Amino acid sequence: MKRFYSFLTAFILFVTTCNVSAQEQSAKVLVLIHSDNGGTYELAKEVKKGIESYKNVEAIIKQVKKSDNPKLKNIPIASVEELTTYDGITFGSPIYFGNISTGMSEFLAKTTNLWSKHALEGTPATVFMSAGSGAGKELALQSFWNSLAVHGMILVPNGISGIENIDKTIPQGNAVLGTTSLVSLNNIERPSKSERYLAELQGKNFAKVALALRKNKVIENDNKTIIKESKIDINQILKQKNIELPSLPQPVGNYQLFKKSGNLVYINQVALKDGKIVNPGKLGIDVNEEQVKEATRVTMLNIISILKEATGGDLNRVKQCVQLIGTFNTVDSFTKHADLMNTASDLTVEIFGEKGKHTRNTQGAYSLPVGSSVSISAIFEIE
Repeated sequence: MKRFYSFLTAFILFVTTCNVSAQEQSAKVLVLIHSDNGGTYELAKEVKKGIESYKNVEAIIKQVKKSDNPKLKNIPIASVEELTTYDGITFGSPIYFGNISTGMSEFLAKTTNLWSKHALEGTPATVFMSAGSGAGKELALQSFWNSLAVHGMILVPNGISGIENIDKTIPQGNAVLGTTSLVSLNNIERPSKSERYLAELQGKNFAKVALALRKNKVIENDNKTIIKESKIDINQILKQKNIELPSLPQPVGNYQLFKKSGNLVYINQVALKDGKIVNPGKLGIDVNEEQVKEATRVTMLNIISILKEATGGDLNRVKQCVQLIGTFNTVDSFTKHADLMNTASDLTVEIFGEKGKHTRNTQGAYSLPVGSSVSISAIFEIE
């Protein structure tokens, strides 16, 4: 059984590795924008270019509300519900008086249900913005960050990435929290060449983070699958091993087939099958060792059958076998009681795997009830 579990786990790990390698993990990133005059959209295209320059990462531009601007009217509209389907989200908005735009704010206000369900926690996010003289850009970026931090998103800043390669003769939107584009300076095309470069670099850096987190998420999910799949159904094991549990033996006195105390189940049985004792008598006189081993297996199957009744018919509720005590009707000179009891121990581990391993005691007796050659007491812990 241990070998079976080891093989199963190794097989699932192999399949998981193949799946991870096959996917090499592809990630999907949403570039979510609100744009008035197209400036934010221009930055969004550069961010998308940077994202898709990274292997196996796809970027999709969508906007939070419909626009009549000819540049924007064909961009699809995003729904709040779809946010959870992406491996990362880049947010873009104009700067409104040191804050995010009204359109973006209204969209984020609709994500309350996602927030209450922790649905975006752990999803990477980054931000970029356009418009303004630059005086309020840090405030606007911070207001964006605050909204996303409430969702528990992983915020990915720019830092000073790319600073050494931009044109420093004119003001640029090179904020550490995200790329911005300044539009209030005359005679300078915006986004500038440097701002486009920073936006593309921001997209590329973000893709690396989104893909890494995607791979980690897949591995975590696959590990959960492995754990789940490793919990083999006891009923399936019985079927695979062709182990048939007998019908419940009937008490022959004023006692119960089992007794529960907390999570423990106590069971005592002899080699009774179909109302008769299997291979009755004393070992060394009436029966031999092989006959007693057969009787021991019958006795242990009786115990498992009663245990199933104690678990409400679900042997998967068994947490562990705590103890088995075997008593054998033998002649005084017999000393190999442990060999006889191995039959019961091996059957228990065969059915329950690691949960079937137990402490044990064996002993001899001058006689046993109803002429049985074996009697077993068992203690199990159940859920």
